[in-house]
Amino acid sequence: MSSWLNKLERRLEPFAIPNITLYIVIAQTFVLLTVLLQAIDLNQLVLVPALVQAGQIWRVFTFIVIPPGFGIFAAFALYLFYLYGNALEQYFGVVRYNMFLLSGYLLTVILAFISPSAMATNLFLGGAVFLAFAFLNPDFTLHLFFILPVKIKWLALITWVFYGLTFITGGATERLGVLAATGNFLLFFGKDVSQRLKTGQRRVQERAKRDRQRGETVAPMHTCSVCGRDSDNDTDVGFRYHTEGDKEVCYCEDHLPTKTD
Repeated sequence: MSSWLNKLERRLEPFAIPNITLYIVIAQTFVLLTVLLQAIDLNQLVLVPALVQAGQIWRVFTFIVIPPGFGIFAAFALYLFYLYGNALEQYFGVVRYNMFLLSGYLLTVILAFISPSAMATNLFLGGAVFLAFAFLNPDFTLHLFFILPVKIKWLALITWVFYGLTFITGGATERLGVLAATGNFLLFFGKDVSQRLKTGQRRVQERAKRDRQRGETVAPMHTCSVCGRDSDNDTDVGFRYHTEGDKEVCYCEDHLPTKTD
């Protein structure tokens, strides 16, 4: 990570929150229950920059605690978010993981104001956490809905494809959300991604070189100029050379010339 991020990490250390993923999950669960009980209007929590500019400042913060859905899907999504976030905190450390979430949050908010009338969500912020976990643990096996086993690297690949299609075909809000998620991921993992690509390219080149070397055949020491038999395949056959002009010509014992030059 670059030096300025290291400096920022040291400055933010006194404010870092351990187990921040757990607190976000608890907050989203609380909001989920209050919405189901019709005690709160979810529309009052979403981030709409135009409404923030009109004085509804709380929206800048409350959109983070909007749950990822309802029913069994929400429970599964919250479980996965806690799983991914807790693993990232152990990998990064408390301070750097807080920075990862903070940078994703700031990118989402800042880019949202480019399209003030549109509604921004925390969907892509959660997506950045997922992509980071998958990058660090590509062979982790996830049981979708606790049943279907699948390598997380394939789900990450699908997510990248989805983000690409969303950026190409989506509206302004979706495109900005994709930029926020991918920008946050690349901010922390861009150097590692580049290194992996270079390493993978070198491995491909080395493998191709080895394949070429294995495919190359060494010419036999002796090959009859008449019938083509050689000393590698016909080890019991004798071979002789005769000078013909300025060349040494090889013959097997069955095709020796009757007269030498």
